[in-house]
Amino acid sequence: MQIEVLKSKIHRVHVTEANLDYVGSITIDKELMDAAGIIAGEKVQIVDNNNGERLETYVIEGPAGSGCICINGAAARKVAVGDIVIIISYGIMDFEEAKTFRPSVVFPDTATNRLIR
Repeated sequence: MQIEVLKSKIHRVHVTEANLDYVGSITIDKELMDAAGIIAGEKVQIVDNNNGERLETYVIEGPAGSGCICINGAAARKVAVGDIVIIISYGIMDFEEAKTFRPSVVFPDTATNRLIR
């Protein structure tokens, strides 16, 4: 049996941009992507702590070290600049593998969206 489980999460970053006039997606600082094990084009769920919205989109790589979290396209109507969001990716794996799998969870500095070193 295959099940869907948490693969990675970027916990509590603030939205730095919302670009309605874009094809779609979320742009994420490459350092955050790498730390969480998220790749460009990967499907993610965005959870907005400020208003309760949940949406799915795909990832675009942003400049490393920029702290960029930009909501693009129609999703920009659901998430505002300054909102605190959680970015979640899931993986599908064998039930037995899932029992021992450990997701990558990143807790960046909420004020800067940068990794805490």
